[in-house]
Amino acid sequence: MPPSSATTDWEVLEDKYYRKILLYCELFSEDHDLNNYVIAGAPYSGAIALYRNEDQLQELRGGAQSKPSIDIYSSSGRLIRKISYDKGNAIRGLGWSEDEKLLVIAEDGTVRCYSDLQGEFTQFSLGHGAEIVRVKEVRFWSTGFVALLRSNRLVAVSRYDEPRPRFLADPSPYIADDIIHSWALIPPAYTLSRHVEVLLSTGQTILVVDPTDAQDQDLQSGPFTHISVSPNGRYVALYTTEGRLWVIKADFQDKLSEYDSGMGSVIMPRTVEWCGNDSVVIAWDDEVHMVGPKGEALKYYYDSRVHLIPDIDGVRLLTAEKCELLQKVPDVTEEIFKIGATSPASILLDAVDQLEKKSPKADDNIMLIRMQLAEAVDACIKAAGHEFSVHWQKQLLKAASFGKSVPALYSSDDFVDMCETLRVLNAARFYEVGMPITYEQFIRLTPEKLIQRLVNRQQHLLALRVSEHLRLPTDRIYIHWACMKVRQSSDDEDSICRMVVSKLMGKRGISFEEIARTAYEEGRGRLATQLLNYEPQAGRQVPLLLNMEEDEIALDKAIESGDTDLVFFVLLHLKKKHPLANFFRIINDRPFAAALVESSARETDLELLKDFYYQDDRRADGAHVILRESLEAKDLQLKQEKLKVAQKLLSDSKDHALEAKALEESSKLLHMQESFEREVQERFMGISVNETIFRLISKGYSSRAVKVKNEFKVPEKRYWWLRLRALVERRDWNEIEEWTKTKKSPIGWEPFFNEVLSAGNTKVAATFVAKCTNVQYQERIDMYMRCGLIMRAADEANRAKDVAALETLRGKAMGRDQVEIERLIKILKGGK
Repeated sequence: MPPSSATTDWEVLEDKYYRKILLYCELFSEDHDLNNYVIAGAPYSGAIALYRNEDQLQELRGGAQSKPSIDIYSSSGRLIRKISYDKGNAIRGLGWSEDEKLLVIAEDGTVRCYSDLQGEFTQFSLGHGAEIVRVKEVRFWSTGFVALLRSNRLVAVSRYDEPRPRFLADPSPYIADDIIHSWALIPPAYTLSRHVEVLLSTGQTILVVDPTDAQDQDLQSGPFTHISVSPNGRYVALYTTEGRLWVIKADFQDKLSEYDSGMGSVIMPRTVEWCGNDSVVIAWDDEVHMVGPKGEALKYYYDSRVHLIPDIDGVRLLTAEKCELLQKVPDVTEEIFKIGATSPASILLDAVDQLEKKSPKADDNIMLIRMQLAEAVDACIKAAGHEFSVHWQKQLLKAASFGKSVPALYSSDDFVDMCETLRVLNAARFYEVGMPITYEQFIRLTPEKLIQRLVNRQQHLLALRVSEHLRLPTDRIYIHWACMKVRQSSDDEDSICRMVVSKLMGKRGISFEEIARTAYEEGRGRLATQLLNYEPQAGRQVPLLLNMEEDEIALDKAIESGDTDLVFFVLLHLKKKHPLANFFRIINDRPFAAALVESSARETDLELLKDFYYQDDRRADGAHVILRESLEAKDLQLKQEKLKVAQKLLSDSKDHALEAKALEESSKLLHMQESFEREVQERFMGISVNETIFRLISKGYSSRAVKVKNEFKVPEKRYWWLRLRALVERRDWNEIEEWTKTKKSPIGWEPFFNEVLSAGNTKVAATFVAKCTNVQYQERIDMYMRCGLIMRAADEANRAKDVAALETLRGKAMGRDQVEIERLIKILKGGK
């Protein structure tokens, strides 16, 4: 049988065992009279916040009152942080979130959320008139809270990262005599509506209030001075004014147990809380009753006032002298250690004890449970996790180790995991840290969040060792350590930089930007700049440098990164912040930035592009931009003005005389085109000289076309081409024939043939074949054939005495044409 010393702190209640474990002693000095403090403990054995209760009269030492503060302690009584609270309004709510954020709600509805244990906070207001009506009380759950206003309205906040205070349903019409005796919450995770529900004791009954409705549960045994909801949300404990405790289901349908405290209506308890989901703890000043599921109770007595801090699997009992954990003994532990235990795990533990005594009974025990060895080993491993005593942890693990060595295929993973976990739990429970976390709490909290709690306490070395032990990332720990060093160190900035860099350089995942930002927020700008030089990611460096007004350094870092988007981001910031001249001065020395500004402005901001070219004395480029605007302008006057500006820009430089002349001619052309539009009623603005001539001729205004030709010195050949195509487009065959009779073509006659033929007039086209004297007779034959004049083609072949060509034509001819071609062939052959 296992040694009975493991059960010395056990007590039986009904058919279950409970234990009260002494965690720490000698917590507070005589200066801390806990009677004068409001106390709130964080879940999962977290920190404890103390605030002097302003509603109680107290004798002030020395005739002066110290500045108000919220003192944060560990469960072992070590001061973690003293947070100055100068809000000026009485605190009506002091609580913790699941991730150990401290929530402080003032009487005027101001909420402060302290995200760590170092005093940094964010603030918001409850609104809804809370600053006028005032807050009366507050109740918390893991991720939110509900505030009870003095008007009996309820305001709920379900998230702290994005707080959106909202009224719940108005319970005022149901509140008897306008009095609420007590109230409690059912968290959203345990309600059917998935919204928080509030239980209000008023008159003889209970109201259940959610965001949409307030329902009377029609109870007749109130009023209830205390209401408490179990951690799993299934049960509700109600304490009556007559000193009786009821435990009912959360749907108020079944009454499970009743307990008479014996205190009657004379002495009301200070607190009623759940001990896990199994029993209810009632605390008076120096007396505690723990009530079991069947209405029986264990009683504990103290020399000073005791405070209850409930958790998921027990309750911490806090006095000025000690901190204890009251909880139900885990089932697996009870099976092993209870008197008369005969479970396989209990026998295995006894076998290890016999083995240490070198007794042969060890083998007998193993043989007895050989078929249940795996079950026994698992039970010993689990029981070790629930133990606070290092001695019994070792004994249970020894038993597990001994038992798992017998089966050939037993996996050791659970054993190894438990050994690692217990090392972490024991380190967290150590007096210097003061987190008496249980195994069940550790599983619910997760190792990552436990490490974050260590970091918030500035236990960086322990956090590192735990992370390495559990093979978890360590970068956040290093960064937090460095930020605290920057905030708190009195060393000079160079020394701090060297210290931080030497510790963090080469570590994976380290962001020097975050540390540099902390330095900047602390007013250490030079240190921030130094630290940023070690940040490998330019995307992290640049925003902070801009905040620090190190604009040129930020631009250089962005350019070095090669990230075009990042450079654009910096340039946009600089353009908004600086005068244009200063902005251009900054980018002129940086070709990459200047090129980006130029390319971007070309597409989106022509005014900026013109200014950029002007300050850089790039007249031709600036003129091109203005010319582009002129071409896009609809108004003639605006076109002319922009052309003149562009011309002036170019005329000041000898290198661009040709371009200036071209712009001058463009202005003349626009002027002429304006008059043509009025006279011809046709669109001319914006088209070229060639197109203008073509359009005038095609509309029958040849004289005006000649004027344009002469004005802009259009070459004769180009003019003939333009006139030819325009006349062909008009189908003015007479004009073409008359024109070609009087003048010699500078472009030859082939273009006339091709253009007229393309327009489908073979007759006129054929008149130009004979004029094409500069081409071979074979081409003229082809030209006649394209016009369908086979005999004309035969005449050309005959003149050239080309029998082969005639024979080819004969094959294509018909009727009389074929006979005639045959005759010509015979003549040519006979002549040979």
